[in-house]
Amino acid sequence: MNEYDSNRIYDLASKKGFEKTNNFEETDCYVLNTCHIREKSTEKVYSDIGRLKKNFLNKKKPYVLVTGCVAQAENEVMLKREPYIDAVVGPQSYQELSQIFSSFEKRKKNNFTDFDVVKKFDTLNKIKNSISKVSSFVTIQEGCDKFCSFCVVPYTRGQEFSRNPKDIIREAKELVKNGVREITLLGQNVNAYNFTENKKKSRLSDLIFELDEIRNLKRVRYTTSHPNDMTKDLIDCYKYSKKLMPFLHLPVQSGSNIILKKMNRRHTREEYLDVIQNLMEVNPKMSFSSDFIVGYPEETSRDFDETISLINEVKFINSYSFIFSPRPGTPAAKMKILNKKIQQKRLIILQDLLEKIKNYKNKNEVGKINEVLVENKMKNQNNYFSRNKSSTPVIIEEASETDVGKLVNVKIKKYNRNSLFGTVIRSNKVGEAA
Repeated sequence: MNEYDSNRIYDLASKKGFEKTNNFEETDCYVLNTCHIREKSTEKVYSDIGRLKKNFLNKKKPYVLVTGCVAQAENEVMLKREPYIDAVVGPQSYQELSQIFSSFEKRKKNNFTDFDVVKKFDTLNKIKNSISKVSSFVTIQEGCDKFCSFCVVPYTRGQEFSRNPKDIIREAKELVKNGVREITLLGQNVNAYNFTENKKKSRLSDLIFELDEIRNLKRVRYTTSHPNDMTKDLIDCYKYSKKLMPFLHLPVQSGSNIILKKMNRRHTREEYLDVIQNLMEVNPKMSFSSDFIVGYPEETSRDFDETISLINEVKFINSYSFIFSPRPGTPAAKMKILNKKIQQKRLIILQDLLEKIKNYKNKNEVGKINEVLVENKMKNQNNYFSRNKSSTPVIIEEASETDVGKLVNVKIKKYNRNSLFGTVIRSNKVGEAA
């Protein structure tokens, strides 16, 4: 979502005459778009600004904006701690950027951290999305009402808000005109998408079937989901949708019911596995990734073992795993943190297992044919970058510029820990796709 937001911030800036520059020293306006999920991201803001100050020593100071969730969480504290910052803009206040860009020479300190998501999207809907990459994002939902004990999102992004489906489809069609061939629908809790107008309800499943009808759009994905919102109509999309990929990122965080309860996840291990089973029944080609928090407060070795057993049962093809990081203002921040060495040891065990499963999955693709969407020629290489249906990167040899934006069949020849490697099959035989 930060990538999507950054692109939309640029669309707003370009309307005011700004252009992107790769020359750091030419910068008139410097925008740091931030995430507050982990502690290091907050400190990185101050570190980046420190480097900026050194670069512009004895030069005209650029106008410095800090946007996103760190700006929302820290706002006045940030302006006091670092006077070099000219404005902080929360993620639900991007509509104020037009005003800021119009008057940035005035050097007025600004704090825009109100939750006005309706006005924000009203503003963004009037400005065309300029992205023309083969694979792009579209935000359809923001905020979260779940209030997991460890999560700062409800405090920085606010309550759940769903965009009007007409605006979403309009933006998707504009992107396809730009050359986009794959769209990933975004939300902090994307499968909670629920928009009602004139008593007519639209859910994520409705959006997916509408996207199915957009000519030249090849693939649809969405992220990030909550297990409780994997409703039957959405699960059925994996059977009936023509363009929805058979891959789902479904965070579980822990395999222990005790820890899930402490996290306020509102689902059990068994309910999570039921969702996985239901998805496999409608589409046996489904694959999954997830998120894991290791060393959560009061996590015992038995709790950790239950997470390991869940991973062995589902066999996630990719996952994100981190040691518990307390975020200020969340209930979990008040809990006693586990010994760091225990946390680190468990993280290594968990990541080694995830790596082993991923390597096995990748090795199993050697010799098979994968249908991939070619995204771009790789920098300083003759190879091309693509992804298969499971979102695994596939590096292609012997492709060409005419393949970019197209679905092609690739025979996998080798693999490494992160990617598959192969050559394009120039025939109509599809074979076994990933």
